[in-house]
Order: sequence, then C-alpha cells, then structure tokens
Amino acid sequence: MARVLLIEDDPAIRRGVMLALRRRGHEAECTATGEDGLFALEDFGPDLVLLDLMLPGISGLEVCRRIRALSQVPIVILSARGEEMDMIIGLEAGADDYLVKPASGELLEARMRAVLRRVAPADPEAGASPTRPEGPQEHGPLTIDRAALMVFKNGGEISLAPAELKLLFFLTDHPGRVYTRQELLERVWEYTFHGDVRLVDACVLRLRGRIEDDPRRPVMIQTVRGFGYRFGPL
Repeated sequence: MARVLLIEDDPAIRRGVMLALRRRGHEAECTATGEDGLFALEDFGPDLVLLDLMLPGISGLEVCRRIRALSQVPIVILSARGEEMDMIIGLEAGADDYLVKPASGELLEARMRAVLRRVAPADPEAGASPTRPEGPQEHGPLTIDRAALMVFKNGGEISLAPAELKLLFFLTDHPGRVYTRQELLERVWEYTFHGDVRLVDACVLRLRGRIEDDPRRPVMIQTVRGFGYRFGPL
C-alpha cells in the first residue's frame, strides 16, 4: 500500500478521503493548508500527493509548482472545477492527473494505482524489449536513458513529471506511429473508462514545453490532425 499525503481544506472532504484511503490500507496524512502540506512533504515522505486547488494562503497550483521543483513524487489534483482550462493549468503546473470532486473511493483508488504504476521501476526479470536496444537511445537532440529514468537534451538533463516521462517513453518506442488520444489514455494512463482524453492534450502541451525548441512549432511530438499524436521521425 502507499503513503499518501492529502492537502485539502474542506473538513468534510478531508474526512471522507482519509477514511477511503485508510479503509484500503494506505498510510495517510492530511493537512488543511498548502504551507503545512509542504512541510509534511519532507516529514512524511509520501509516495503520492492528493492536492486540492482551492486552498487558503498558498494556492494549490503554487503548491504543485513548489512540490515539482523539489520532487518527482506523483501528484493527483482533486478539484471541484472541471473545465478544460483548469485541467490544463493543473497539469502544466506539474500534476500527473486531475480528478473532479466529488469522486468515489473506488475511482480515487483506481486513479492512484494507475499513477503509481507509471512511476514503478521496470521489472528486471522481464528482460529488455525485443524491439528496443539496450542502453540510452538517441532521438535527435534527446538522449533517453530508460533504466535510469532520465532524459537529456543536448547533453543537459530535463526534469519530467512521471506522466510526461512515461508518455515520452511510450511514443519513442515506435517513432512515426500515430496514436489516438484514446489509445494513449489507455496505454499510458491505463484508463479505459474513468479517464478524460483532455489529460492527454494537456500532458502533450507540457511535454512539448520541456523538449521542443519551439513548442508552438513542434518537430518531435507532432499532431496528426483528426487522429492524434506521433513522435518524429526526426
């Protein structure tokens, strides 16, 4: 089970989420403000953070940015705001997923498990992919070291959130192949019916901002209008 830090100012939601987490065997800690959440991040050492956006004092978005500057711990935003722009802003701040409140304990558990699977190290017993060479791979200016979970551009390391990292790994497995948003949602986010394809668009936008020279004119992660996305070929 996971160690989960909940940052939520609404007492009723806080009680409900904490009860759902503990019923499912998770070790959970909660705070009501962003400031206390940042302190708890260091003291508690969570495997995953559940973060409300509408917090007193430091906003949830600012908390998300500060956490991401310090750590690559997975962040799932819990918000009553479900507009597309809110979701994009949340993911651009560094979150890995965005869940609209109220959410059932079953849905929350499913999304947490999917996020944690994305950051789990590969099973060394599984062996290397038969179609993927061992060791770091070169893709134009990018060097991708899957074993170390590291990405470099022109020799400099790029810090990527877990969702961005897995999306890049997946797309570079098959350069030139076009994937629909639904395929990416199922293969990268591992959601079949609880997901939202807007997560894919928001993550692509953020990833382009990290790896492209000009995110407005991407050459690595390309949009295939009416279909979806592909990587290169460069």
